[in-house]
Amino acid sequence: MRSCSLKWITIAKTLCSEIGNAEKEREVDLNGLSTHVLDTGLGKPVVALGVHLEIAAESGVWRLLASQKTDADGRCRQLLPLGEQQVAGRYRLRFETGSYFEGQSLEGLYPVVEITFLVRESDTHLHIPLLLTANGYTTYRGT
Repeated sequence: MRSCSLKWITIAKTLCSEIGNAEKEREVDLNGLSTHVLDTGLGKPVVALGVHLEIAAESGVWRLLASQKTDADGRCRQLLPLGEQQVAGRYRLRFETGSYFEGQSLEGLYPVVEITFLVRESDTHLHIPLLLTANGYTTYRGT
């Protein structure tokens, strides 16, 4: 009976540890910048779309922070590179939409979509989705 109880205690500790690790990973995801790109004309995520994150220097010159491609769900879950601190300022997301439209055999109006936005001191996470069609796009502050 005692070994059975020890076995269950070990299992419970392992489960609690795994849950704690998952929560820590989720916390990391909630700090920084993310995006999600959906093709609203097709009703599908936009996969392997090039996304570039830039920040404006005081001089107004843009500095590239990161370049990624959207995943199978159309997301870039963490755009800030490891070790890069999110600071208040003017940021820009640049989406390379021209190659996506070509791959869909569509003649898109916007070969590049740029979204400029502000990060404030109080912001811990910003999610900037892009809803895309060949002839238009929409964005908003997501969660």
